[in-house]
Amino acid sequence: ERFLERVGAGKDKNPSHIKHQLNKIAASTDWSRERFTMDPLLNKAVVAAFIRFHDQGLISRDNRLVNWCPHLRTALSDLEVDHEEIPGITYLEIPGYDQKVEVGVLCEFKYQIKGSNDFLTVATTRIETMLGDTAVAVHPEDDRYLKFVGKELVHPFFPDRKMVVIADTMVDREFGTGCVKITPAHDKNDFMAGQRHKLEMISIFDDNGHIAGNGGKFAGQHRFEARKTIEEELKKLSLWVQKKPHAMSLGLCSRSKDIIEPFMKPQWWMNCKDLADKSVKALREGELKIIPEFHHNTWYRWLENIQEWCISRQLWWGHRIPAYKVVKPPQDKEMWFVGKDMAEALAKAEAKLGKGVVLEQDEDVLDTWFSSGLFPFSVFGWPDTEGNDDFESFFPTSLLETGHDILFFWVARMVMMSIGLTGKLPFKTVYLHAMVRDAHGRKMSKSLGNVIDPIEVIEGIELEQLHLKLYEGNLPEKEIEKAKKGQAADYPDGIPECGADALRFGLLAYTSQGKNVNLDINRVVGYRHFCNKVWNATRFGLTYFGEDFKFSGALRLSAPFAWEDRWILSRLSVCADKTNKAMQSYEFAAATTATYSFFLYELCDVYLELLKPRFYAEAESEETVEDRKVAREVLYICLDWSMRLLHPLLPYLTEELYQRLPPSPTKAESITIAQYPTTVIGWNNHIVEQEMELLSEIAGKFRSQKTSLGLNPGSRPLGYVRHSDADNVASLRKLTTRLSRMGAMGEIKVLAEGEAEPKGTLRDVVSDRCMIFTAAEGVDLSQEMAKLQKKVVSAEKMVASYVDKIAAPGYEDKVPATVRETNAQKMESSQKELLELRTAVKNIQEAMK
Repeated sequence: ERFLERVGAGKDKNPSHIKHQLNKIAASTDWSRERFTMDPLLNKAVVAAFIRFHDQGLISRDNRLVNWCPHLRTALSDLEVDHEEIPGITYLEIPGYDQKVEVGVLCEFKYQIKGSNDFLTVATTRIETMLGDTAVAVHPEDDRYLKFVGKELVHPFFPDRKMVVIADTMVDREFGTGCVKITPAHDKNDFMAGQRHKLEMISIFDDNGHIAGNGGKFAGQHRFEARKTIEEELKKLSLWVQKKPHAMSLGLCSRSKDIIEPFMKPQWWMNCKDLADKSVKALREGELKIIPEFHHNTWYRWLENIQEWCISRQLWWGHRIPAYKVVKPPQDKEMWFVGKDMAEALAKAEAKLGKGVVLEQDEDVLDTWFSSGLFPFSVFGWPDTEGNDDFESFFPTSLLETGHDILFFWVARMVMMSIGLTGKLPFKTVYLHAMVRDAHGRKMSKSLGNVIDPIEVIEGIELEQLHLKLYEGNLPEKEIEKAKKGQAADYPDGIPECGADALRFGLLAYTSQGKNVNLDINRVVGYRHFCNKVWNATRFGLTYFGEDFKFSGALRLSAPFAWEDRWILSRLSVCADKTNKAMQSYEFAAATTATYSFFLYELCDVYLELLKPRFYAEAESEETVEDRKVAREVLYICLDWSMRLLHPLLPYLTEELYQRLPPSPTKAESITIAQYPTTVIGWNNHIVEQEMELLSEIAGKFRSQKTSLGLNPGSRPLGYVRHSDADNVASLRKLTTRLSRMGAMGEIKVLAEGEAEPKGTLRDVVSDRCMIFTAAEGVDLSQEMAKLQKKVVSAEKMVASYVDKIAAPGYEDKVPATVRETNAQKMESSQKELLELRTAVKNIQEAMK
């Protein structure tokens, strides 16, 4: 009882930290409905579920082989066993044993045929289990050993034990010697062979993994100590043959990392076959959705090959199994009764056995996944569903979000148990997120020192404090020193304060990585910088409104929008469309990309810059006043929509900035209840977007040329543009002032067709149809000459590659016409670009004279 009190206190402490993490990361949760699996409400559901499944014949008790963890002294399900591939001789550290254990070896030794000088050589990776051998198996068609089938063998340490040679098709004649030792109580295949041949099942380990009292001279030894002493004894008896390296798969306890031992134990088992079939059908027929869909095969593989579930555990913490064994009167065979309490079980027992029955409750507890599997409906008061408003209103739920690593442990069991107990699926959709690993792709481990607490990323932590936290666990001193080195390598300056929004945005941006997320803190720091940009840009944008501005509530499509207004509204509509589609399809990384790109590269880098002349112009004409009014309303829409689109990704920042927006009839009390923006078809403007793409490309070339010329960022040289497309020329001529601002240039002129190149300028190639010219007065042209000459060499190589390709033997016959046409177009374009570059070099040469 005192132990349970301490565990309960630990539960109260740890969930509070988890709750703190969830609150910090802005989880929108109704904490008044918080539940713990050991709460009385949930315990009632667990008991009811066990009884109902037992009454249906799905739960029964049987003495079978289980996965046993000697260190934890409990049975485990197959899914709680990690299988590690051992390539050959390896030495492992395991808990509870002070020496390293040799694994990855195949030991061969001999059994003597009773009453003869013949021997059979067998091989095993677990020599200590020979203490429980009751037979040697050979293949029934193996002529080498047929004469020995049915003969008795001599066990070197238990000469009175009956051991026989049996014939069984389980034997692989080609493996080893073709003889297999049979230990029915400690190997799954041997167990089945033992059942077929009615062999004695001898358990030779105790619950701690030591040799049991029936182990003769080895009794009391740790099983891996016995591994060595048995080898020594066999050598003394001249029965040892050899030991050689052997690749193998080794089962380890997922919790303790102890080596799993198959044990014969009476346990409670649940038959899940029918429920698994229904769960498979639900996914195949679309009644249940699992996202991402590449997890479907895992679902099918596990459930279509499901084994009976060992639901009992030998731990002190958990829901005690509501099953009661008859201890009086004595029974020839164990007899059990189940009930919600002792009184109910006793009533059932007395109805069958009469008065005077004494019962004793099973001390084992249920696998925690049994109670967790009931969670979708136990929290709403099941099994008391009559007049239960919560159950009627909220069950089934709509969405489960969890990690893919517990798809079977938890998700499949929730689905199966919900189908079995309520006749309904517990939820319609399952979204499985990736597992967070460190920046190097390693699983987070205390011993590596790479475990990242979200609070440490949000609030920041110094390296010394990270070191100190290692002592809060139960790591050995040498593991702590190893972990310290790992922390110092990954976080030499500690973890900088990033804030909850940056961490949240970063984790969502990582969701495109698939099954694992390699979390790099530096990337989260980058998103902290993005948060700063959102804060500063929005604060700057707010200065344009003035104190008396109040948004009208809607934009009139007939308003006199400037060109950049029409462009930004079109891009905002596209961003809303992308973000909504990403949210609906659970592609959260796409949502972060869409909102990030719009706010940073379109709203901040372009639109806010193009707004400045409209607000800073000195003229106060009626037209200017109207233009500023329109600009303010468009800017309001951009900031309002940006905050709402970004809110699920950056909740704290967007709420703060949303509250600072000017009044509007449509503004909600809180951004959390504001309507989420959707695309406005009337804003979409492909023509304006194409014009902006053209301007952006040309402006980028002008800025690049200014940098290459070493011009002061504040300088505004004269610029010229030549374009061979008449429509683009028309667009450029009406947008020269925008191009000038975007390119950080002075006046920009668009050259007419056939107009001579302006003198005293440097040219650059934008594309095969467009060139720019920058006035180069007082500029050192030698650097630009060197860069252009490099471009000429690169272009010459490109042209030469196409010439060689087209001149290759059989080109006209072997290469498809469409490919030949594409190559011809690319060569023509490359030749034209080369010509332009050579002309530019010549132009500089002339300018340098």
